[in-house]
Amino acid sequence: MKDLKIAKIDVFKVDLPYAGGVYRLSGGREYRSFDATLVRITANNGLEGWGESTPFGSTWIASHALGVRAGIAEIAPSLIGLDPRRVNRINDAMDGALVGHLHAKTAIDVACWDVFGKAVDLPVCDLLGGRTDVAMPVISSIYMGDPEDMRHRVAQHRAMGYIAHSVKIGDEPAMDAARIAASLADKKPGEFFIVDANGGMTVETALRMLRLLPDGLDFVLEAPCATWRECISLRRRTDVPIIFDELATDDATIAHIVGDDAAEGIGLKISKNGGLTRGRRHRDICVAAGLTVSVQETTGSDIAFAAIVHMGQTVPEKNLRCVLECRDIVSIKTADGPFEVVDGRVRAPSLPGLGITPRLEVLGEPIASYC
Repeated sequence: MKDLKIAKIDVFKVDLPYAGGVYRLSGGREYRSFDATLVRITANNGLEGWGESTPFGSTWIASHALGVRAGIAEIAPSLIGLDPRRVNRINDAMDGALVGHLHAKTAIDVACWDVFGKAVDLPVCDLLGGRTDVAMPVISSIYMGDPEDMRHRVAQHRAMGYIAHSVKIGDEPAMDAARIAASLADKKPGEFFIVDANGGMTVETALRMLRLLPDGLDFVLEAPCATWRECISLRRRTDVPIIFDELATDDATIAHIVGDDAAEGIGLKISKNGGLTRGRRHRDICVAAGLTVSVQETTGSDIAFAAIVHMGQTVPEKNLRCVLECRDIVSIKTADGPFEVVDGRVRAPSLPGLGITPRLEVLGEPIASYC
């Protein structure tokens, strides 16, 4: 269709309870459920596209669910009548309507890609640069707790087929060292471990923790400290590979990582990084610089997972470490689609767009509509 235009934008709110009861991060942060915002874009020819943005509460980065929906209210009216296939121009229009607030822009951006794929009968991953046909390892998310309990939860996920694990730390150094040692105690050949402090350590506590570890543990350290200066200071004092996450949010920060030789890779969380349009730029910067990428989300349901898989499917195998199985984190299913995990790995489907069918009975009625 030559003149494809956005005719309507609907916003849905869904509460996603954490599947494990209470999720614990460094600094005493606890999460029991996640407030998801889902967006449906309807084009003038009836095509629908879907996107999701689900912040990890309001104490992880500068985002929260109420802000997502308030941001969409600012942005959506300026998008009516624009061509959803022109994703860069859609992002220009969003930036013109609202500075920053990448979480609010993500759901709209992803929904536009979904419409784009359906309009040209191609899966989103092929529009993002082409699929690699690599079966991608999915990574678990092991919240911070008692060392032996964490070892048990890693084993549970291993039994489910997971070959990658994200282990949360960020407490007293000796306890964190015990958590890492326990979580990696039964490590199998080919398994990959991220140890994630979510910015919860100082340089001092990180160095003390690393010195308490047994020799030969194979992992990468993600987001050890809250500030850029602290992470660079730690990097100069250790040979443990470091990944940036909370500090890798946009084009400028990722270029800064490369320029400062600040890390070996990034956690590309789609809504933190502003959607698939910005995410593909971040992917390309990292690949050009030789950094590794784990494609994840702040959290989310089936629609968020579909976006993760399509983006991950475009990262060259040598640069891709894992994709996050965010569906494992929540207890509600919001959509259906062929995203089966087989032997700990997943592939993007060949269906047009994201390849998902939302469960409208779960989503309920829109809480806001713009046309």
